Amino acid sequence: MSRLPVAEDDSVDLLFVDVEAEGRPAQCVRVEHGTVTYAGHPDELPPGRGSRSLVEIDGRGGALLPGLHDHHLHLLAMAALEQSISCGPPEVTSRSELERCLRGAAAQVPPGTWVRFVGHDETVVGPLDAPSLDALLGPVSDRPVRVQHRSGHQWTLNSSALFQVRRELGDAAVEALGPDARRGVLTGADAGLRAAWGSDGWPPLEGIGCELARRGVTGVTDATVSTTAEEVRAFNAAQQSGALPQQVCVLGWAAPEVDGDRLVRGPAKVVLQESALPSLDELADAVFAAGARGVAVHCVSREALVLAAAALGRAGGGPHRIEHASVAPPEVVSLVAALPVTVVTQPGFVIAHGDRYLAEVDADDRPWLYRLAGWQAAGVPLAGSSDAPFGPLDPWAAMRAAVERHTAAGATLGPAEALSPEAALGLYLGPLEDPAGPRRRVVAGEPADLCLLRTGWTEARASLDAGLVRATYCRGVPVYGG
Repeated sequence: MSRLPVAEDDSVDLLFVDVEAEGRPAQCVRVEHGTVTYAGHPDELPPGRGSRSLVEIDGRGGALLPGLHDHHLHLLAMAALEQSISCGPPEVTSRSELERCLRGAAAQVPPGTWVRFVGHDETVVGPLDAPSLDALLGPVSDRPVRVQHRSGHQWTLNSSALFQVRRELGDAAVEALGPDARRGVLTGADAGLRAAWGSDGWPPLEGIGCELARRGVTGVTDATVSTTAEEVRAFNAAQQSGALPQQVCVLGWAAPEVDGDRLVRGPAKVVLQESALPSLDELADAVFAAGARGVAVHCVSREALVLAAAALGRAGGGPHRIEHASVAPPEVVSLVAALPVTVVTQPGFVIAHGDRYLAEVDADDRPWLYRLAGWQAAGVPLAGSSDAPFGPLDPWAAMRAAVERHTAAGATLGPAEALSPEAALGLYLGPLEDPAGPRRRVVAGEPADLCLLRTGWTEARASLDAGLVRATYCRGVPVYGG
């Protein structure tokens, strides 16, 4: 992957020949100074500006698409995952396996060194708190251990970790993190806990930038509610160094306004926790407080979705976003359809979690899980995302799930919600600032955020596989392949 910053002025210009662009074969596309300046038949190609070197790329008939946008993920959590140990399925499927996992990893570090686990699934190994973690850790319980729930919204600390957090933050601050904090169970408390994690620092983002580029992704929305100016600076530094070449939109409530088109601020994130839903008045007040920025409301139950729709209707403003919209029966879809709201959902959850949904979710809710066609039929703007690392990162696998609606075990979940391959691709072509807005195109005047496939679209639509991505360009700079 290139280490060049995407805004570097001395980068070369590009001329793609024999590419399929906008559905037309045998086209050529010129990129100058990071912008598409021509897309059309080669016989009509006007002279270039001639002031910079030009690299010609033979597309060999492959489709040249706008780079994909993942409209909801968590960059630093993705990077931290590379430094974490999974303690949930498929690696851990029983309490005895959990014990071996925790003890084995904790034994590898000196006493007093933090150990970070992710993916805890209480339906597989039961609930955790500080005493139960201490028992599982046994002789290595002197290591401070933190375990993240598979949802990403809850941490469980063992007694050693809880002691360190109390020492760093003070007893009163810890008690303020929630009613279960004294048991080491902290929900929605990432911002409050950050100062207590010791010397972790920000994990490097280069590996994440590479993984995104390999899949043709040129823009992402970081949907972490706790993102502040500090995280924004980390994103900007990674962009400037070339480690993270993608355009980034941030949703954190405390995220500052930012300048430039490579780093933008979106709506303010609001998380509706199922265990402590706010009142309608409280949520409406939060929507109103966001002002013209609008809100992005996390909803993973039908109750939360109804509450969000009611609050958005009362507070007005917008446009707003609803994140996940996990359970959306027809009567709730009708409520949302009357609002200036975009739904940002995760088709990949059908693969990643579909079998668990079929086993655990109430039968009345199953037809309405992670809907696609139903939203579009109701006229609700719809965009796609991964929720990585809490869902699978690969947008191509998510597109296949949108088309096939198959779980990992091959069952079918909500077949009426299936989309065509073109509609599935479209979920990832909206601008970051308007996820379900007009699809970005490969036409003159557009930024050269591009994804070159190895084949034409007719062949690609039949497989929707990330292996089809031959090269990815951010503002005309090659960041993957060539």
